[in-house]
Amino acid sequence: MSTVKILVQCDFDGTVTEEDVSFFLLDAFAQGDWRQLLREYKEHRMSVGEFNTNAFAMVKADKHKLLEALKGNVKVRAGFHELVNYCLKKGFRLVIVSNGLNFYVEAVLKDLGLRSIEVYAAQASFHPEGMKVQYVGPDGKRLEDGFKEAYTQSFLKLGYRVIYIGNGDSDVAPAKYAHHLFATGDLLAYCRENNLKYKPFETFIDVVKELNLM
Repeated sequence: MSTVKILVQCDFDGTVTEEDVSFFLLDAFAQGDWRQLLREYKEHRMSVGEFNTNAFAMVKADKHKLLEALKGNVKVRAGFHELVNYCLKKGFRLVIVSNGLNFYVEAVLKDLGLRSIEVYAAQASFHPEGMKVQYVGPDGKRLEDGFKEAYTQSFLKLGYRVIYIGNGDSDVAPAKYAHHLFATGDLLAYCRENNLKYKPFETFIDVVKELNLM
């Protein structure tokens, strides 16, 4: 009998959620022109890690205030519970790997009643002079860039077949390592332009339907 180990690596902002939660928080709380940093990131003049580190340094509010602001303002993409249940039923390991910040990823999942999902995201700490953000790779060392692909490569080394689900620029590099790819948003546009093998999706119901056909 085949004992293929399957892991589903899923992005968070813009993938599990419909909008980017970090952008919502930065719009509400950053004291400075964080969108200038975003332009530099979009133009590939800084890494996603540098962007988040520098942008969230402009946020001086505490954790409680940030999480209060999120209440009622986060829309989760339809079908996420179905994906979680499907992975449980099939024995697939579901992991969220996000360039976003651990405190809000975990809070959103907790609100959905899904606190047992594995999450790897930026570690945030709160200070009156501004938040501090750091990325720690699977080897326990700090990373400046390549956070998502470091995890994808570590899962492959453990012998998993990786199914990747994502939506953005920062999903392009890890997606190239995956055995199967589900894409939406900017990642979908990139896949189309560069002839990568992918399945498009709008909701996680689409993903579950496709997984059933594999």
